[in-house]
Amino acid sequence: MARLIRTEKEVEGRFEEVWLAVEEDPLTQWPAGPRDVVGRPAVRKTGPERARGEARYTADLRLPGMLHAALLRSPHAHARVRRIDLAPALALPGVRAALGPGEAPGLDEEAGFAGAPVAAVAADSLAQARAALEAIDVEWEVLEAVLDPEEAVARGLLLGEPRRYERGDFERALAEADVIVEATYRTQTVLHNALETHQAVCEWVGDTLVVYISTQYLWGVREEVAEAFGLPRDKVRVVCEYMGGGFGAKNGAGEYAFVAAELARRTGRPVRCALTRREENVAAGNRNATIQKLVVGARSDGTIVALGGEFVNAVGWSGWSSSTEGPMKMLYACDNVRTVTYGARINTPPMKAFRAPGFVEGTFGLECLIDELAARLDIDPLELRRRNDAHTNDGVPFSSKNLAECYRLAEKHWERRHEVRARSDATWRYGVGMASQIWYGGGGPPSYAWARVGSDGRATIVTAMQDIGTGTRTAMAQIAAEELGFPLDRVDVALGDTARGPYASISAGSSTVPSMGPAVRAAAADAKRQILELAAQRYGLEERALDVRDGMVVSADGGLSVAVEEVVGLLESGQILGKGARGPNPAGMSVLTFGVQVAEVAVDVETGEVRVLRVAAIHDVGRIVNPLGARSQVEGGIIQGVGHTLSEQRLLDPETGQVLTRTLDAYRMPTIADVPEIVCEFVDRPDEHLTNLGSKGLGEPPIVPVAAAIANAIRDATGAEVRELPITREEMLRALAAARERERRGAPAAV
Repeated sequence: MARLIRTEKEVEGRFEEVWLAVEEDPLTQWPAGPRDVVGRPAVRKTGPERARGEARYTADLRLPGMLHAALLRSPHAHARVRRIDLAPALALPGVRAALGPGEAPGLDEEAGFAGAPVAAVAADSLAQARAALEAIDVEWEVLEAVLDPEEAVARGLLLGEPRRYERGDFERALAEADVIVEATYRTQTVLHNALETHQAVCEWVGDTLVVYISTQYLWGVREEVAEAFGLPRDKVRVVCEYMGGGFGAKNGAGEYAFVAAELARRTGRPVRCALTRREENVAAGNRNATIQKLVVGARSDGTIVALGGEFVNAVGWSGWSSSTEGPMKMLYACDNVRTVTYGARINTPPMKAFRAPGFVEGTFGLECLIDELAARLDIDPLELRRRNDAHTNDGVPFSSKNLAECYRLAEKHWERRHEVRARSDATWRYGVGMASQIWYGGGGPPSYAWARVGSDGRATIVTAMQDIGTGTRTAMAQIAAEELGFPLDRVDVALGDTARGPYASISAGSSTVPSMGPAVRAAAADAKRQILELAAQRYGLEERALDVRDGMVVSADGGLSVAVEEVVGLLESGQILGKGARGPNPAGMSVLTFGVQVAEVAVDVETGEVRVLRVAAIHDVGRIVNPLGARSQVEGGIIQGVGHTLSEQRLLDPETGQVLTRTLDAYRMPTIADVPEIVCEFVDRPDEHLTNLGSKGLGEPPIVPVAAAIANAIRDATGAEVRELPITREEMLRALAAARERERRGAPAAV
């Protein structure tokens, strides 16, 4: 019987209360450790299609009669369309329709950043559409532009009210501290640069709008598009078979989808609207820059007694102010914490979620501050972190926490610092640094799945989720195979289409496996129960004495062993259909992920070159479903983190606000030459309070501590305190010069 409850779901650290109809989940968690399928390495089920080029992405779609759309973008950081004439564009060959400001969501009369879309055209070819943009007659009213986030805060130009938090008596604790360390840290704007750019193909089939889109949230796009066009939700079908990366930037529909849908409605033909690489680096979203003014107070024994921070998020024209202060509030046991966070609304391209938004930036500042504190106290950085390990989240118990075990597993990597340092010479200095990680990853309801078993003894899991490239399709197949008792190669997963499967959660905030996995397991359990019921009736045995193992229905006494297809085959063309739903998260508990990384670096003190040689990553994310896929996630997160730390930076013209780094030769992403040795370990203990699976998400934890671990390793190697990202050669030389100046004045340069 269904039970109506009010529960909480979390995405990217933002919480929302939802009503949920749930049925009691009779499943208990599997014991910890590898099982027959779950916990064993499995190659991606879609690997061959991807390798052969057979996987069909939105970018590959070609529909008969398809038109191509192009967007007119503002050349000014802040301007208003005073007058616009689309007629000259419509008169050109091949042009079929045009839209002005206000004629589709996202096309606005006021452009809040250089690159903001204001108009669009659709033509037979992309070249014709782009030529038509040049013909549009537009007159601009140029408005005042604010590009400096600190100026925006001073003037009250904010995206919402400042976010304030305080516990304990911060001022008193700071005044009574034996040691106080203050520092300002800055992080840069970073671009997602997904391999497949933002794009959609829209087609009206009767009164139904079909949206093919590269997205992390099929059902979110369905809801946004339905609302924008005044359609019942079931009159919008959203399809995403494969996806070429998103990293948080593709959580919603985007103006490109609305433009394609409206132009398709007006022309009666399918329309593609795809961002070019240059547009991707201008208008597709970013990890916003931050300014963090931090302070920590501690007793001489290493006990942290006060933590404080003023955080400025340079959000841009739109987006949301992420929780840069989150690590300071949650990572360490400290009774006295005060933070204030400002979301500066400036005339720059919009912020969008980017792999642990806020926590990557906030962890860089906090964990560098903690290492500076360890140096002042002359306490080993690992020991200092252990002494201040938090046992609750501001009084709320953790559903599970194994950070202490992560520290224990990190000891052997941390002990390498002595031999690493010994390699140093006059030019190259070597060092080791570490940083802790905290992030969300519990997922939440609602999510649903079906398990279909045919007379051939094969199973198909059906759910309208999306695999955004992380291998969750394979993980779902493993969960179902384990529960059904089937070999993995006899389980398929059908996903990516809102018209052909039940509702599924967003793939963001490290939520896909913890949100979808329990629903898939429940559906598989329902199907297995029906298989055993059939077998019990067919062979005159008690159902409780039967099980399915390796695709065979077996009895406890060994008297029966028949193939599943022999049992299900009794139905001939009939099928077994199991259904499953994801239940609520544990009430009154904080569901978080934890970890620690240890980085080894080499620094050329003459040129400022930094090389990351090795990163050891130890993470606590509950049960590991696919160790091979999990290691891939860690490797990807670390590589992305290395780029964020050392080279990636969106640059703006300080006068015009124009993005200067529009191409991949100007925006320096890491290549295989920049990839360090990566060592990956997992605690692999199920969270006993979290669903029938006990798994948390792994998409974001690996990137969170990378920058801080590298910066701390640089400090260990050279004594230079790096407080600004990216750590370019120029920044490294500046930090080295500052360290030499401190040493000249008699202050200690290193631990």
